Amino acid sequence: MNLLSLIKARKAFIGIIGLGYVGLPLVFEFCRAGFRVVGFDIDEEKVKLLREGKSYIKHIDSALITQYSKLFEPTSDFSRLRDMDCIILCVPTPLNKYREPDMTYVVNTTKTVAQYLRRGQLIVLESTTYPGTTEEEMKPILEETGLKAGEDFYLAYSPEREDPNNKDFPTHAIPKVVGGYSDRCLEVAKALYEQIVVETVPVSSPKVAEATKLLENIYRAVNIALVNELKILFDRMGIDIWEVIEAAKTKPFGFQVFYPGPGLGGHCIPIDPFYLTWKAKEYEFNTRFIELAGEINTYMPYYVVEKTIHVLNKFKKTLNGAKVLVLGVAYKRDVDDQRESPALKIIQLLKNHGAEVMYNDPYVPVCRGHRHYPDIDMTSVELTEDVLKESDLVLLVTDHSVYDYSFIEKHAKCIVDTRNAFSRHGINSKKIFKA
Repeated sequence: MNLLSLIKARKAFIGIIGLGYVGLPLVFEFCRAGFRVVGFDIDEEKVKLLREGKSYIKHIDSALITQYSKLFEPTSDFSRLRDMDCIILCVPTPLNKYREPDMTYVVNTTKTVAQYLRRGQLIVLESTTYPGTTEEEMKPILEETGLKAGEDFYLAYSPEREDPNNKDFPTHAIPKVVGGYSDRCLEVAKALYEQIVVETVPVSSPKVAEATKLLENIYRAVNIALVNELKILFDRMGIDIWEVIEAAKTKPFGFQVFYPGPGLGGHCIPIDPFYLTWKAKEYEFNTRFIELAGEINTYMPYYVVEKTIHVLNKFKKTLNGAKVLVLGVAYKRDVDDQRESPALKIIQLLKNHGAEVMYNDPYVPVCRGHRHYPDIDMTSVELTEDVLKESDLVLLVTDHSVYDYSFIEKHAKCIVDTRNAFSRHGINSKKIFKA
């Protein structure tokens, strides 16, 4: 059988490289459809846990691993790639310290795939990146084998659209954009994803698919920057931005709601816009709108710390020497994902100002090992009455649903709320300050 027939019969052997917040949910979607899947990762600890039937991601139930144990095999043995019919890359694409794309993971993984590339395989990149990556970076490496894309093997790009712990939109419920290097590449890649998602959206090239993902996240980054800027302005004007937003969103047309926060988090929105900003320079073009939004969003942790200093001053305290309890270090509510979390920058800034910082996060027991914050090595403290009372200020960064906001308000001396969480829970008092 050819590859297209194998896919439609759900007999194709699927290899997924990178078993994180994107790769692991994808594994289980293919298993759910009846495919045999091998998951590849260089992290031996992840492979070990998966083999033991344990999940290391909060919103992914360990029961899934047991349920699909006959179809799913985790491994760090990349020589198994030669046995795969379809290989999907879900590897990190971070920025370096100069806000330039770090393509190390994509390039090195592609080189590994090339070692085991054989005729008839489908190679798909899902990692978010700049337009041109699939054809300009991956294709030449794969073709060094002597095999040609579109003739000897299939090459495509399909951006991940994962939103961790979004119960309304699990992986299979999100339409999948697919761009193939050739018409045949697109046909095969589209057929693959049609087996697991509600809808596929074919586009004319990998570049278009790569640009689609960037547009989605730049759109959000720019609009979040707008409400973040208005939050700072309205704060000076004595206007509650949250009340303004609630009123504005009653308009049934022409307005889409976005909310301010302490800064951007997660792997996508804080990073993806800068991929296009970097690529644009190749075309002698400055993405001023994107860069301005980036400046505003990057400033937000500084604004939160400035607000913290201001609030402490009201209580005749200085930040230097103050005991600050940070609530939540995950980048968003009810997840354990710390990638690019604004809490990390805020903690670092508080420490730089001489504050004694503790944190509590029910989903993140240990906070360490972050590439841009190597000095942060902390353990979550228990959220007790004594801990709250002993803190000079409680700073809510991540509004987890499990927090007892009434309990926190009752025992805290003063609170800086970056998420409007207390008001949403009907709690308003003079000791709560919005930031």
